[in-house]
Amino acid sequence: MGASFDHGEDGNLHLAREGGHSHRRIVHAADMTGREIERALLEAVQKDPNIFVFEHHFAIDLLTSQDGSDTVCHGVDTLNTETQEVVRFISKITLLASGGAGHIYPITTNPPVATGDGVAMAHRAQAVISNMEFVQFHPTALADEGLPIRPTKARENAFLITEAVRGDGGILYNLDMERFMPSYDERAELAPRDVVARSIDDQIKKRNEKYVLLDISHKSREKILSHFPNIAAECMRYGLDITRKPIPVVPAAHYMCGGVRAGLQGETNVLGLYVAGEVACTGLHGANRLASNSLLEALVFARRAVQPSIDHTKSSCTDHSASRWWPRPTMPKSLGNTILSNIIHRTREVRDELQSIMWEYVGIVRSTTRLQTAERRIGELELEWETYLFQQGWEPTMVVLEACEMRNLFCCAKLVVSSALARHESRGLHYTIDFPHLEESKRLPTIILPSSFVSNTWSSRQLHRQQICHKSVVPAKISI
Repeated sequence: MGASFDHGEDGNLHLAREGGHSHRRIVHAADMTGREIERALLEAVQKDPNIFVFEHHFAIDLLTSQDGSDTVCHGVDTLNTETQEVVRFISKITLLASGGAGHIYPITTNPPVATGDGVAMAHRAQAVISNMEFVQFHPTALADEGLPIRPTKARENAFLITEAVRGDGGILYNLDMERFMPSYDERAELAPRDVVARSIDDQIKKRNEKYVLLDISHKSREKILSHFPNIAAECMRYGLDITRKPIPVVPAAHYMCGGVRAGLQGETNVLGLYVAGEVACTGLHGANRLASNSLLEALVFARRAVQPSIDHTKSSCTDHSASRWWPRPTMPKSLGNTILSNIIHRTREVRDELQSIMWEYVGIVRSTTRLQTAERRIGELELEWETYLFQQGWEPTMVVLEACEMRNLFCCAKLVVSSALARHESRGLHYTIDFPHLEESKRLPTIILPSSFVSNTWSSRQLHRQQICHKSVVPAKISI
């Protein structure tokens, strides 16, 4: 499709090595591989006359029905954030490619739209969710506090210092310029991300410091600027020359290995619903994603979903009355601008509070007591927020972007906490001091099954579900 990757002097593709890799295996485009792949894909989409792109549309909820024992997806309701209109899409096939849920944490490399919308919608629509406890924290995000010139405003998301910096020989130091990784793991800076993130977290807590340092300045200036032009330019904006000085770094929430449970073709237990990318849990990453495998997984599973989608479309028929089956979401215009403004303001405060709870109690190193505290405080915060909304005149069918994202953040946070409490071992990205060892008998995925009841809380309720005929569903539970 025209993606341009780096080549070596011999004319062959240049391969990078990253943490956990035994040899060089990663095709890349300088330090912006994801951006280059996205550029090529978007150009191909724009050139295809059969593809219609609806920008600025926020997905609210999936439209589902119960047909015997089957849950069937018929499309999605969306909110056009430019016109503030609700737009309903009816479709035989819906593929979720909505990314992760990094913004359940205050420090994340994810873009602001990564609020777990796809996982939460699928959960409400009776899809099986798996392995949500495995949240990957990238060891090296730029620590703004350590820059010579501090940014004047807070970033929407942390700036990522690619793992390839360590793959190219970058060394981690504490603020006394003591190299610490060899004392944690024999692979030192090339240990897997979870090991490096926990080691940095340990150094920061033990020394009561805000960040550590990543130094690549011992390499030639030419090599640094050719391999890491984006990082060099961003640091130079704030007075830091990475060819001469180390980079201040701190761990940040980065990737969800868990998500909507998918089969080998990207299919889910909901008929007509497919998933690809970070929203999916394909099992490919296990408990700890290796660097760069997420781009490969997204491409492979999106491609695999094509043929079964075509087959399903040919074998099913469209009911043209389907659009009238579900109540339509409404904009809260009747509340008035002042009340709506207050609701949005309070929702943003609640979002900050939820993120703080997750960072404090459900971070890189966990314990049963802290997870239970998080579970209780998240439940109380969600109830308090919903009570406030309905006291202001909010109704269950009302939608506004900030509130929809908030309910999804609550959902994903609760899924992470519940899954973490269910795993009584330390495996991959889930490390708990109460069960510090890996137990081979527990080498099983964490499964969150569909619930047979409709929750009384607005956040957990799916409005867009049509009962065609009764079915019995497995009661909600988590098993490992």
